[in-house]
Amino acid sequence: MRVREFIISLTRNPISLSGAVIVTGSAILIITLLAVAIFGAEGSPYLGIITYLILPIFFLAGLLLIPWGVARERKRARRAEEAGEAAPAFPVIDLNSDRTRNWLLTFVGITAVNIIILATVTYKGVEYLDSVQFCGALCHVLQPEYTAYQISPHARVKCVECHIGPGASWFVKAKLSGVKELFATVFNTYPRPIPTPVHSLRPARETCEECHWPRKFIGTSPRVIPSHRNDSPNTALYTVLMLKVGGQEGGVSRGIHWHVDPVNQIRYRSDRSRENIVEVELDLPDGSVKRFLSEAADGQQGSNSEEATVWRVMDCMDCHNRPTHIYYSPERAVDLAIQRGEIPAELPFVRREAIKALQVSYPSHEEARAGIADTISAFYRESFPQIAESHAELIEAATLTLGRIYTTNVFPSMRVTWGTYPEHIGHPDFMGGCFRCHAGKLRTESGATISQDCNTCHLVVAWNEESPEILKTLQP
Repeated sequence: MRVREFIISLTRNPISLSGAVIVTGSAILIITLLAVAIFGAEGSPYLGIITYLILPIFFLAGLLLIPWGVARERKRARRAEEAGEAAPAFPVIDLNSDRTRNWLLTFVGITAVNIIILATVTYKGVEYLDSVQFCGALCHVLQPEYTAYQISPHARVKCVECHIGPGASWFVKAKLSGVKELFATVFNTYPRPIPTPVHSLRPARETCEECHWPRKFIGTSPRVIPSHRNDSPNTALYTVLMLKVGGQEGGVSRGIHWHVDPVNQIRYRSDRSRENIVEVELDLPDGSVKRFLSEAADGQQGSNSEEATVWRVMDCMDCHNRPTHIYYSPERAVDLAIQRGEIPAELPFVRREAIKALQVSYPSHEEARAGIADTISAFYRESFPQIAESHAELIEAATLTLGRIYTTNVFPSMRVTWGTYPEHIGHPDFMGGCFRCHAGKLRTESGATISQDCNTCHLVVAWNEESPEILKTLQP
């Protein structure tokens, strides 16, 4: 090949020349940014998009421009030849020439390096699309979910392990859905608050049960629930339950996890939010079917009609609907903070005043922190001036904790407030959760209802007691 003529055809047309410049520039940037990532330097999440998504597109585009420009140059030369004009000779590969062999080897080497770079960034791009940084930190729209995730029991589990799971099909489905969400973000058409994606989640048996299979959790488990009175000493109270976790023992399912035993299939019909359940069907091992229907489901029109509701086979997520993105009520959050010592219990009436301060609406997190601090400080200055002076550091610690509680549960810009995202485990803060079915509203034709007996799921050992005897046994 006449390398000189090839280089001429490459460099004397602007398309190929532009492609060569783009390839070289993007390759240098990619290598540099990869080196930065390899040596562990922390950077903005947007840097990952540039490295693994944007630069590879430029790199590939440059590679495509080079042969396109060469082809156009050859066509131009052919037309010139047909018109009787002098045209450069067609390149001939002469491997007997040392110089040609060197150029050819150089070209093959550069091409190999380009392929390696493209393959690497493609792999890293897919890896980055699966990262927590991409899912949470990159998109400000997901600030509530990402904030809750960081302080959740699953903070060390990648988002994709629960939201996508293994396999290519769900990865592709999730990324195609992400394109739609990207456009909604760019054009500011996304809903506020972001609705819980209950209809697009992969079945729990393919994700959650990779670690938490129901038969692993059996027997009875104690649970201690602290709370406090709204009195001056913020008296500590304790509720102690023995949860009948259950599961399959000796071939027989018992307790709470009876619901997800494969031999007991439960289907229910509800509104799209799954908050209002109007019909339940239970298929028992003997082949019989029990059907429980609410009075509201009898009508053929409205929000409870067959057309307006959806059927679903019950699985883990119907109760464990917020295993990661957990939002607390003001009362629950304050009780836990007092129990952990983050809000000093020696401050009189601190629980009562803290809850009142948290329930005020603020336009932003910054104004919330300032408003909560002003409210709590003003209360002690006016009602307990001596404590305001002698316990100034404790009051400041309490206001800092309350600011953190507010900013991890309420997001004014996304219209997320207390109770926006209810949790279905149990029934601590609202008449939802278990009571969606276990409230006596669902009946068979014979009048039988789904059990409301508290002892079906737990035994109450102590209920809002100051010093229940059982705590002495449970404490190590």
